[in-house]
Amino acid sequence: MVLSSLPRHVGLIMDGNGRWAKKRLMPRTLGHNAGMNAMIELARHSKELGINYLTVYTLSTENLANRPKDELEGIFNLLRKYFSVYVKKLYKNGARVKVIGDISPLPADVKKLLEDGEKNSPATADFTLTFAINYGGRAEIVRAVKALGACGEQICEEALSKYMYTAELPDPDLIIRTGGEVRLSNFLLWQAAYAELYFTPVLFPDFSCDEFDKALEEFAKRNRRFGGV
Repeated sequence: MVLSSLPRHVGLIMDGNGRWAKKRLMPRTLGHNAGMNAMIELARHSKELGINYLTVYTLSTENLANRPKDELEGIFNLLRKYFSVYVKKLYKNGARVKVIGDISPLPADVKKLLEDGEKNSPATADFTLTFAINYGGRAEIVRAVKALGACGEQICEEALSKYMYTAELPDPDLIIRTGGEVRLSNFLLWQAAYAELYFTPVLFPDFSCDEFDKALEEFAKRNRRFGGV
């Protein structure tokens, strides 16, 4: 696919796994498994296209607080599987992994897998897959403000950005949300100031590479003025 304009950084709100499973009279955990498979394929596709950064909303702070324990355990099992097996394939393909969010409340073995996933990533890579896990945009901003205040630095946008989880990443150019909802749901609130937004009714397990390409084609048509004329 050749486009006149390709986003450097795409944020992805992977919504609809549970509803996908419910439509098929399946447990919600199987919907999350199907969603993980879709995410793996989209990460591969993104790298092939030349997108440099893909950030996936894996587990929000609200999800961790409000989802049933069996569903959360299913998500933790998927993280165990991904970070034990699939992440090594990313390394071999010259990609790296990053995790943003407060992972301290997660099971100890999951927390270690996530930390090792970052630590063992290649030092340099042309593609970064970032997992937002127990992540919330408001909590991130509060955390950054506290850190900035503790250092005694003058408060300004540039200084605050240095204390965000995403300090080493460019802001997203495009944020995609699947599943039919039309909101950001606390995802990258600070970073999304000038992101283009794309919403689709397609439930995430059905969000194929072709559907992803539709979002990229729409992005290429947008006129990004950043406050200019």
